[in-house]
Amino acid sequence: MNMTEQAAQAVWVNEAWGKALDKVRRTSQRIGAGFPHASPNGEYVLEPPHWWTAGFWPGLLWLLYNGSGDERLRGIAEECEARLDEVLDGYTRLDHDLGFMWTLTSLASYKLTGSEESKRRALKAANYLAARFNLKGRFIRAWNPWSEGEDNTGVAIIDCAMNVPLLFQASAMTGDPRYRHVAEAHMDTVAADFVRPDGSVYHIMRYDPDTGERLGGLGGQGYAPESAWSRGTAWAIYGLTLAYHHTGKQAYLDTAKRVAHFFLANLPEDHVPHWDFRAPLEERQYRDSSAGACAASGLLLLSEQVGELEAAVYREPAVRMLESLYVNYGAFDDHAQEGLILHGTSHYPNQTNVDVPLIYGDFFFVEGLARLQGKGPFYWE
Repeated sequence: MNMTEQAAQAVWVNEAWGKALDKVRRTSQRIGAGFPHASPNGEYVLEPPHWWTAGFWPGLLWLLYNGSGDERLRGIAEECEARLDEVLDGYTRLDHDLGFMWTLTSLASYKLTGSEESKRRALKAANYLAARFNLKGRFIRAWNPWSEGEDNTGVAIIDCAMNVPLLFQASAMTGDPRYRHVAEAHMDTVAADFVRPDGSVYHIMRYDPDTGERLGGLGGQGYAPESAWSRGTAWAIYGLTLAYHHTGKQAYLDTAKRVAHFFLANLPEDHVPHWDFRAPLEERQYRDSSAGACAASGLLLLSEQVGELEAAVYREPAVRMLESLYVNYGAFDDHAQEGLILHGTSHYPNQTNVDVPLIYGDFFFVEGLARLQGKGPFYWE
């Protein structure tokens, strides 16, 4: 990138950052220490603290606090973290998403403020997450039986690739390698079982919980078992890259690159993915801006893990995705809409939160901007 291109990029990145900061300052007056997920009618619906997305709003506040020094945003993030104690100590609503929830709250707080209380919360969450490990199948179990008769004792999902960084960091904080052993075993399984030879990714994999035998993939939030759910693909890019960052294990980097190439090869002209790369054309009309934002942040990290000559292969499309999200999907100046980024798709097969802003899309978009501006630390790392 030449000097003119760098200057042009800096203009829109700084502009997008400023608009995101202004809007979150405004929307935080209503949302406060709540837990938004989706904004179907212009206003974020607030979920209970045990909902899997509970970490993304405080995570977004920590990102913007770190880049601005706005103590009010920090205060709300700390309130959110304290509210999550009822979930952490209540235990019964905990599942694999401990990583999403406490990486973006307690680990963020510890990294930015040095809070010992936040460190204890993060380690407590890491212990609960490690306890979900199935030794026979070498995977971290996904959900609990949330409905009567449901059996998911042998289920693992690609989303959990983004939860295991909590375990890598627990080992670093304590000097105890057991957390890292669990994280590596799970990511070995992700690389071996979830990623197909062409780089596409299963959402759900089912195992015999007693023997560890792999029983096959399920469609989950994708169109079909053999389709290619774009947010799951993004989880894999980012999660595998983070696993390489924490371990230096070449297999993780090679697999992350394979998934990244599949993702980039299947993008439409505006660089923002459809919700499933392999859904039939008549079912593929909706985009998932959250998948684009997550993949962009992961690709920026990936560009830092490879050699200088290869870095642009991942960095340049990541920048194009973020710029397209800003220019074509942004709602920064729309006072009737609390979301930052439009056109996310949460769960198309269930027709849940389709074509709406999603809090994790907002988070990863701002995280991508922070990466372009060098405003770390980043809480997964």
